[in-house]
Amino acid sequence: MRSEEIREIVKKQREYFYQGKTLNVDMRIRMLKRLKGCIQEYEQEIGEAIRKDLGKSAVESYMCETGLTLSEISYMIRHVKKYAKERTVWTPLSEFCSRSFKKPSPYGVVLIMSPWNYPFLLTMEPLVDALAAGNTVVVKPSAYSPNTSTIMSKIIRECFDERYVAVVTGGRKENTCLLEEKFDYIFFTGSQAVGRVVMEKASKNLTPVTLELGGKSPCIVEKTANIKLAAKRIVFGKYLNCGQTCVAPDYIYCDEEIREQLIGEIRRQIRKQFGRKPLNNPNYGKIINEKHFQRICGLIDRKKVVCGGKSNVSTLQIEPTVMDRVTFEDAVMQEEIFGPVMPILTYQSVDQAIKKINSMQHPLALYLFSSDKEVIQKVTERCGYGGGCINDTVIHLATSEMGFGGFGESGMGSYHGKDGFDTFSHYKSIVDKKTWLDLPMRYQPYRKIYDKLIHLFLK
Repeated sequence: MRSEEIREIVKKQREYFYQGKTLNVDMRIRMLKRLKGCIQEYEQEIGEAIRKDLGKSAVESYMCETGLTLSEISYMIRHVKKYAKERTVWTPLSEFCSRSFKKPSPYGVVLIMSPWNYPFLLTMEPLVDALAAGNTVVVKPSAYSPNTSTIMSKIIRECFDERYVAVVTGGRKENTCLLEEKFDYIFFTGSQAVGRVVMEKASKNLTPVTLELGGKSPCIVEKTANIKLAAKRIVFGKYLNCGQTCVAPDYIYCDEEIREQLIGEIRRQIRKQFGRKPLNNPNYGKIINEKHFQRICGLIDRKKVVCGGKSNVSTLQIEPTVMDRVTFEDAVMQEEIFGPVMPILTYQSVDQAIKKINSMQHPLALYLFSSDKEVIQKVTERCGYGGGCINDTVIHLATSEMGFGGFGESGMGSYHGKDGFDTFSHYKSIVDKKTWLDLPMRYQPYRKIYDKLIHLFLK
């Protein structure tokens, strides 16, 4: 798409927004219901598009993408009237005879830039929150997941006027053109490298941003953990979508005492969940493209592989792989893996583990497996991270009752449910001062007033 076309889309959306078309809450609800119905109508096509892009099974596509999106829409339909109401707050005595309130207002024209790893979910969920808050939206899906982008474009064009929601497809050229435009809010999900570019471009117009990034999310397995259950849940979270999940456990950091037992259980769980030949499993997905396939293969140290390690370049598949005796200096620990490779590192004490994790970039997620309440409290209090789970993985993002977002290098801002509505809203602080009483104390000349007060108190 040419820069002139993009500029015209943004211009028309701004004009539409300033006509007040999106401010009516009943209209927002109608639009959300229309979107929900259209997604349900195209549910099978959505699943097929995701399968073509990422090899996901129909069950995984619904569980991790379509189903979660529908859940977020339903949540917003139920709650948006309450969220959109003005909220009266306490007024100090100095402002006597007035009403103070907070008024949630949409930012205006919002840009949502989404990634390829969960192409449907991570486009539609922020779109739902932005629409619930009353914004117009320009959506830019990833060029790496073209089939999902096509079905999303079809759904959005059927549901919405382009002045309300528009889709811009394409690659870097379109991304660059979009970031040259002035938006009222930018929501980006993707890598840290691109996130820095987005933030730099947004700063030229002082545009507020939400950045949903990633990082090396640790999975601490403490010696009191239920090892069998821990292995089962770690294998699920790590190899979901072939490890191409921003909140996947990036590496295991376990107590040296339980290392061998944990590795044994992880091997058993990989065989149980994916079979002895995972590359022949029709429900096991693939890496998004050859570039990422080669990058992930380059992180595998064959001498340290204790499970998996095989790959097929023709299908872009890599077996669920486990590497043992990994150090923080190894290549696999120098970047976010974003693939089905799980390094295992060990610590001597929980305090050592906490110190090491806090010396690294803040991760998007942290997972802790432990039965020791003191350890759980210590880790959750002292470690800095976006969010996470105790005795499970990844499921913390699957609720509209809690915000999801990063911290430090893993991002800024959050969304889902009320947090999503708040992200795309500006809260105006307003004082409604009554006119039937006007106290003179704040007006000059001050001396006369204070002389009268002193005279009154000394009398």
